[in-house]
Amino acid sequence: MLAARLSTARKTQRLAARSFATVVESAGLRVATVEANQPTSSLTILVKAGSRFEPKAGVANALKNFAFKSTAKRSALGTVRESELYGGVLSASLTREHLALTAEFLRGDEQFFVDVLSSFVNSAKFTRHEFEEYVTPLIEADSAAVNTDPATHAIDIAHALAFRSGLGASLFAPSHSTLTAEDIKAFAKSAFTKGNIAVLGSGIDQSLLSQLVEKSFAATPASASATSSASAYFGGETRIDAHNGPQTVFIGFGATGTPSPELATLAAHISPAPSVKWSKGISPLSLAIPTYASVQSVYLPYSDATLVGVLIQGATAAEVKTAATAAVAELKKAAGGLSAEDLKKAVAKAKFAAASAVESRDGLAATFGSEIFAGAPTTLGATLASFDNVSAAGVSKAVSQLVTGKPTYVAIGNATALPYADEIGL
Repeated sequence: MLAARLSTARKTQRLAARSFATVVESAGLRVATVEANQPTSSLTILVKAGSRFEPKAGVANALKNFAFKSTAKRSALGTVRESELYGGVLSASLTREHLALTAEFLRGDEQFFVDVLSSFVNSAKFTRHEFEEYVTPLIEADSAAVNTDPATHAIDIAHALAFRSGLGASLFAPSHSTLTAEDIKAFAKSAFTKGNIAVLGSGIDQSLLSQLVEKSFAATPASASATSSASAYFGGETRIDAHNGPQTVFIGFGATGTPSPELATLAAHISPAPSVKWSKGISPLSLAIPTYASVQSVYLPYSDATLVGVLIQGATAAEVKTAATAAVAELKKAAGGLSAEDLKKAVAKAKFAAASAVESRDGLAATFGSEIFAGAPTTLGATLASFDNVSAAGVSKAVSQLVTGKPTYVAIGNATALPYADEIGL
């Protein structure tokens, strides 16, 4: 046991030691690197082109699906063939705040992949035939997928209720979208400017990456960073009748301002996820959940707001109601304060979640994206250290402020049988 603890401590120290070099400016772009001690490298072009910045519903999703199509340097097929010759993998992902264009490759091949990513930013053609033949089916597939996944659908709707505009904008295009290739081209033109772009490298020397960025993005237009109105929390309740998937309920609360370690600690405290696989866990909430129901803690921090809550799913509406009632009771109980033991466990779980998030390359961009745009040096150690100041009184105050506000409540499934918000203690 002692050896296991020492091994865990060493791993934590190595994680904490992984820090970005001070974010530097290169050709007007922010560039940061981290050494993850892995045999491969990765490069992510982070663009402030998330759905909160889109001028037309669904255009951010369309831009994501247009990634790696024809540019002035390569056709879409040429990009695929050349990337395969290098053994690399290209991907694009979208959040409410950022579009991430990522390349993963063998160490030493960074020059080629910087060129691939920068060519899409600087010279994408956005041709009509590619939009109609390749991009539109991808947009429609994304929209169809979310409509058949109650969990993703519930969280997407919850954002609209919680924040309305800005962070409330969906990650997906609406059905029967009227988007055109020109809409996407116009959005890309406004988004692909130096003030909106940051470059994150993993396993790449920062001086080398800065040189490559300076060369490849020299022609990128310069402009001020994209802005959107400050987030405001509203809350609300909605019900959607659906006949596929489990009965689903999302219960959440929002807070504006910089995400706090107290809310991350709350999310860890109410999570019924067991520490031992296949066990039920010993938290009060896990013991109250019916056998065929599940409760998942949800913690979604953004640059100026946070959405925290629980996602509940079950085979029947009755099971969901039982689990939802228990979850609300646990939230209200937390507002009264946590015991010393519960606080210690919650802080440890929150630290582990923060540390494990940056183990993946997607997690790196999601965790530190806002800090990179702010030009601030970022370390995992500083993030973990912020939990050391969390107190029971601080958590109680944060939770009390949440639960006295209007909840965000989404029910998807048998709308006539699923509980209303006031039937579960909200």
